[in-house]
Amino acid sequence: MSPAKTLKSKAEKLARPGEPGHDPAVSLTTLPSGLRIVSERMAHASTVSLGIWIGAGARDELPHEHGLAHLLEHMAFKGTTRRTALQIAEEIESVGGDLNAATSVEYTCYTARVLGQDLPLAVDILADILTQPALSEEELAREKGVILQEIGAVQDTPDDLVYDRFLQAAFPEQPLGRPILGTAETVKSFTPEAIRAYLSRHYHAGNMVLAAAGAVDHDELVALAQAALADLPAQPETVPAVRTQALYHGGEARIDGDEEQVHVVLGFPGKPFTHGAHYPLQIFSAVLGGGLSSRLFQEVRERRGLAYAIDAFHWPFSDCGVFGISAGTAPEDVGELVGVAFDCLRQAAQDVSETEVARARAQMKVGLLASLESPGGKLEQMARQVLVFGRAIPREELARRLDAVSLADVRSAGRALLDGVVTVAAVGALDDLAPVTALRAQLTQAA
Repeated sequence: MSPAKTLKSKAEKLARPGEPGHDPAVSLTTLPSGLRIVSERMAHASTVSLGIWIGAGARDELPHEHGLAHLLEHMAFKGTTRRTALQIAEEIESVGGDLNAATSVEYTCYTARVLGQDLPLAVDILADILTQPALSEEELAREKGVILQEIGAVQDTPDDLVYDRFLQAAFPEQPLGRPILGTAETVKSFTPEAIRAYLSRHYHAGNMVLAAAGAVDHDELVALAQAALADLPAQPETVPAVRTQALYHGGEARIDGDEEQVHVVLGFPGKPFTHGAHYPLQIFSAVLGGGLSSRLFQEVRERRGLAYAIDAFHWPFSDCGVFGISAGTAPEDVGELVGVAFDCLRQAAQDVSETEVARARAQMKVGLLASLESPGGKLEQMARQVLVFGRAIPREELARRLDAVSLADVRSAGRALLDGVVTVAAVGALDDLAPVTALRAQLTQAA
């Protein structure tokens, strides 16, 4: 069995405790081509948010394609064989709509928002840019220049740069650790032929989900897709490279500078979103640094005044994950901040309480439900779930999963972090930040 099929199989098994089903409020249709169409009609909505999600992102690029998935996001609305870039903009804005696109590590999406009555136009435009991109040399040259400016802007923004360096240190020499934007060298090298080669590997019906939420009729959406996306190949035109398994290594990335603040991210191996420990780790991250009552905020911000903001996060991917603590502080305080953060992590792993778990669970439920009340939030959740699990997961099932997490599960998830290799990324004046070997020893010392 291929790695992709193995991942899908594992995801499906982990997705069905108690024989859960597809969300009954959501309609799901799979066309003969393999294109999945998912939608939910929201009675209160007069607008519809829709988009096409592709199950390929930055980590699916070949080495010489680094940054190409993001370039496609820029080229998406720059003209097709039927429409110029100006015509695309004028047509969607004439009905009050808007278009957008986004690139992540593992997927790419192209989205639109319009009144419900203008759904046919939105589907036609999205289908046009995906199946008939012009990829003109003139537009390509222009967007390369824009992206080079974007890369430069990140270099000049320490609180953005530190996250790029963090992933590079955690996953060195791996696609998952590469910055999504690419490098100046790779971006300058891209040609229309290189873009079409990437499209032929990844942009096929079996690797796509068309999703819509709001003022949408599912049968109409299916009919529109059958007409507008008939030209999508059912399978890749060229065999895609197998997505390589990401391996967390940990390490250190330091960029010395003279900024007024040091921006630091401390990391540890996490869990994939198909792993049973994913939910306990999400709850642990909320207890540690997810709100005003969290341990990090109370100790670092309220009691010691070491940082304006500090938080903990868990980023799950399809086959791995990474847990982190991030903050910005004065150069002379960075050593104390790191020590306090480690102390909070170590202590929480030992004595996180039922009260803290209940509070974190409640925060996560409210955040989940709030996101699902908007067409845009519902759209993204449905599309990503269908890509990964092949179904839209009912919100009641998600709530049950959170409720099923025990105090022992959360403590176990926290303790597992202490056994992982530390990643440290920092930007600023770093004289008072110990090397990663010393920090590792500091983490494992007795509390």
